[in-house]
Amino acid sequence: MNLTPSHIIEYLYCPRFTFYEYVLAVPQNEDQNYKVMRGRELHDRRLEENKDYLRRRIGAVGKHLDVYLTNDLLRGRMDEVLELADGSLAPLDYKFAEWNERIYETYQTQLYCYAWLIEENFGKKVNKGFLVYTRSKNKLVEVPITDEHKSVVKAAAQAIFQIIDSNRFPKATKYKRRCTHCTYRNFCPQ
Repeated sequence: MNLTPSHIIEYLYCPRFTFYEYVLAVPQNEDQNYKVMRGRELHDRRLEENKDYLRRRIGAVGKHLDVYLTNDLLRGRMDEVLELADGSLAPLDYKFAEWNERIYETYQTQLYCYAWLIEENFGKKVNKGFLVYTRSKNKLVEVPITDEHKSVVKAAAQAIFQIIDSNRFPKATKYKRRCTHCTYRNFCPQ
């Protein structure tokens, strides 16, 4: 089994997601969420449209569209992997969202996961990624990516497998406000 960036994001949000989803096999029913479904439709449509003007603004000298990559722990499908003039690579991800002057942690974590996959599969460095906010006239935002960022997602992937392999009930998030919107809030002993 390989994880997806969503699993890493869920684990970092609260480690109990892993336990409920993979040890107890309690589904989240995410397909019923409108934004998730709308975002998937948008991704499909964006992959068919010509976005060369965005790539030129970034300074990309090459591109790979709709890229599926794996390693021993993680798998993911990227909207684009850009080849930059300095020889490095960068993930570009379209978001069905409005730009509100801040980058959500979930979006950053997704790019960090993609950076890990890109480096392992292409053998080239990833120093940054890009987000395109489609509900804000395709606002382009650059996100720095460090080795520390990639280490955090690697450690999270290993911790997820430790929970699954040991059937261990992890501690809940220390941010109790997160529990109010959790899929599992009705039966999780916070």
